[in-house]
Amino acid sequence: MTTTIDEILENFEFLDDWEDRYKYLIDLGKELPDLPDGEKNETNKVRGCVSQVWLITSVDTRGGVPVVSFRGDSDALIVQGLVAIVLALFSGKTAQDILDTDVEDVFNRLGLQEHLTPQRSNGLKSMVGRIRSDAEGALAAA
Repeated sequence: MTTTIDEILENFEFLDDWEDRYKYLIDLGKELPDLPDGEKNETNKVRGCVSQVWLITSVDTRGGVPVVSFRGDSDALIVQGLVAIVLALFSGKTAQDILDTDVEDVFNRLGLQEHLTPQRSNGLKSMVGRIRSDAEGALAAA
């Protein structure tokens, strides 16, 4: 996916109507490359999501600083869009940058909290929790 979090924030700001934002969210999810069926397994599954969500984490420690990248997918269109937002926010960042990111600020700027069902909000928190945990693990291993 090539869309940056800044572009997503800008597009959300431009779209006034939440129905348009949901359509954009679905389009973002459709941009994600499909994960091979072999990667859609229990190891990669994110716990706490009502929909099925899979995250694959890779860490590059060349240069002594762990850089963490993610790939993800979901079986639900809107959730797949949320995966796309999370990947745009975190993938390719250093583990420390991931831990230092003010996730609440970004999600508030997108207006996600007040427009997602409680189940989707919990799933989003679970995705972020998994990513932060993987970043902590990458730092500990460095």
